[in-house]
Amino acid sequence: MIKNDSEAKLFRVAAGQGGYFTARQARLAGFSDSNHGFHLRSGNWIREWRGIYRLARFPLRDDAQYSLWGIWASDRQGKPLGAYSHETALSLFGLSDIQPAMLHMTVPRGYRRHGKIPEVLCLHHADVEARECEERNGYKVIRPFRTFIDLVRGQGVSPEFFRQAVRQALDRGYLTRAQYRELEQMPRVGRRFREMAGGES
Repeated sequence: MIKNDSEAKLFRVAAGQGGYFTARQARLAGFSDSNHGFHLRSGNWIREWRGIYRLARFPLRDDAQYSLWGIWASDRQGKPLGAYSHETALSLFGLSDIQPAMLHMTVPRGYRRHGKIPEVLCLHHADVEARECEERNGYKVIRPFRTFIDLVRGQGVSPEFFRQAVRQALDRGYLTRAQYRELEQMPRVGRRFREMAGGES
């Protein structure tokens, strides 16, 4: 049961982020910094990373880890700056049988963090437009069209998985035939895309 207005505000924020929230978001909801320790000791909050907490009673979703690191890559106002990309984007869209060992995330050029980068993350630096992403529970995922471009440029995934992902993206409507032809003709991408896709059109 939510007891007061501050708890209600924090719950609304955390609910949209998989149960996670930042210290700044807690302050904006009405919790002073001096009270954070109390909520940790009482078991109301769980500290997941420096400045990032989780509501202990909020049910963990299957995509909890993506929400956590999506918040880690947010700006001071809580806007997600990073977007899951490359092999991780394929996995999140259920394309191919690939199981990346790390979470691939693309952050803006010039992105810097003062603290330690989590070992689970592999950061790529590039500019991504909002229309190229899908919003989820406190994190963003780059859509398949842009993901295929990134994978061709990075050459980090095997042609077998790439062909499987392209075929499934076409079958499920994540990639249209027009977009496929656009990828085939794209400068500095098209030739390699045709080789890796194996003529799925």
